[in-house]
Formats: sequence, structure tokens, C-alpha cells
Amino acid sequence: MITLEEFLKVELKVARVIEAKPHPDADRLLVLTVDTGAEKKEVVAGIAQHYPVDGLVGKQVVLVNNLQPATLRGVVSNGMILAAKDGEAFSLITTDRPVSPGAGVR
Repeated sequence: MITLEEFLKVELKVARVIEAKPHPDADRLLVLTVDTGAEKKEVVAGIAQHYPVDGLVGKQVVLVNNLQPATLRGVVSNGMILAAKDGEAFSLITTDRPVSPGAGVR
């Protein structure tokens, strides 16, 4: 269990995918460039087997915006895209209507 105070440290933002490409060294990873409203970030996501790159551009996703950067197979990821996992299937957490990139998620 975490406290509400600990949870409030997590900065969840809506981000719009502006570019998606395969990871150069990993079949299961994609490299996404997302617009957070304030900046553009590169994020590595393990969704390559579930989403084609051409279907992601323009999609609004929920991003953990203040996660410490991590290097995944040689590419720096500056956040984490949220997805639900049901068995082997993944479903990106998205908005049900258009909102501005950078909108906070509560």
C-alpha cells in the first residue's frame, strides 16, 4: 500500500503520439515521440506485438511524465505509457474524447 501523498507524486499527463517507429534492437519495443503540451519526449514502450506503428500516430495516451529516464536496449525512455494487460493482450489507456496534450489525469 502507498499513501495518497506518495501517489500524488506521480504526474500523469495526456500525451499525443506524434511519431512511432520500431526499436532498432528489440522486436517487442516501439519508440514513440509524444507531445506533452510543454515538450516533446521520446518513450520506449513494450507494445510492438499489439499495435502497428502506423496506428499510433495521433492517438492520445496517458503518460507517467515524471518518471526517471531509463535506457532500454540502448534507447533512453523519458516516461511510461500506461496500458492495461489482460492475459497476453494490451490495451492503451486513452481518453474518450479529445483533450489538450499536457492535460492532467486524476
